[in-house]
Amino acid sequence: MGSDAHLVFRDGKLLVTLSGDWSIHAPNPSVHDILLTQTYQTADIHCLDVNSEGIGQWDSSLVNFIKQLSDRHPNAELRHTLPNGIVALLDLACAVPPIVSTSPAEASWLSNLVTWVSPFSRSEQVGLGVMQFMAFIGELVIAAAKALVGQARMRMTDLLQFCYQTGPNALPIISLSSVLVGVILGYLGAVQLQQFGAGIYVANLVTVGVLREMGALMTAIIIAGRTGAAYAAQLGTMQVNEEVDAIEILGISAMEFLILPRVIAVLIMVPLLTLYADILGIIGGGIVAGGLGISPLQYWTQLQESLMMSHVVVGLLKGLLFGLLIGIAGCRAGMQATRNSEGVGRATTNAVVTALIYLVVADAAINIVCQWLEI
Repeated sequence: MGSDAHLVFRDGKLLVTLSGDWSIHAPNPSVHDILLTQTYQTADIHCLDVNSEGIGQWDSSLVNFIKQLSDRHPNAELRHTLPNGIVALLDLACAVPPIVSTSPAEASWLSNLVTWVSPFSRSEQVGLGVMQFMAFIGELVIAAAKALVGQARMRMTDLLQFCYQTGPNALPIISLSSVLVGVILGYLGAVQLQQFGAGIYVANLVTVGVLREMGALMTAIIIAGRTGAAYAAQLGTMQVNEEVDAIEILGISAMEFLILPRVIAVLIMVPLLTLYADILGIIGGGIVAGGLGISPLQYWTQLQESLMMSHVVVGLLKGLLFGLLIGIAGCRAGMQATRNSEGVGRATTNAVVTALIYLVVADAAINIVCQWLEI
């Protein structure tokens, strides 16, 4: 038995008589086609009276028909003898107002451009970003304080696993890059120093450059691209799979359980990797010195003259700060990822870019402070 809808206009009332079986898989009457056949003025309708006593089986197609008919006459009062199930679905369909989309032709691209470049708009975005960053730092500090007193919901096995991923797993790439950085510094210094007959001072240049600057910076850059991006991808994927929500529903803080062990792991391992990179960088400079005819004993003697504890401490402090910034950038980007594959990819990119910006700014700031303190 097919579906049918009969409309009669009388004294400002539109009488709608429904009958038959309404199925989404069967052809049903169209509101648009039915209204085209009518001769009444829609402006005069103040009441919609729907009689559903003749309907048999029904599904959402009937609800859709009544909803479309009601939308055509939004000012008309709806009266009906509908089953309770249809009434509930209609209430649900009408609970959310329709989304009015604006076509590109209707949108003013000039006003959007002015808003984007407006200093007030940009200042608001920057201020909001700073507030969110400070809120993240505050939550991280609270979680760290709880960890110090043994109250944080953090598993030691997770911390050890992240330490292994950040440290020992990164040794091959750190070894290669550190030796090559030492070689590069050695060659750059040799080109200039040999012009003055001071090739022996290649050892001094490599030692100071690696200990104070290149060892910590190159290690941090590699860890940012390797570990920081991995943190963002892991947490972003957990957001997509709603694992973070599940953890928080169980009453466990995501900051303590997910973020804190990652930040502590990179905070511990980056200074250690920096020290390892310093040693290999100096060895790389020694390779260049050997090519210049400088014996290993001469290189070691000259190296000792410039090997000061202040250089080592500055490099390790840089590694400590760099590790903290990498952990913050990676975890924050992952927690802010939108719940789709594109969001995870964008979070991974943001983690690396943000970490590099943090590293450059922090490195410049530390160098300026050391210059003021004459360290």
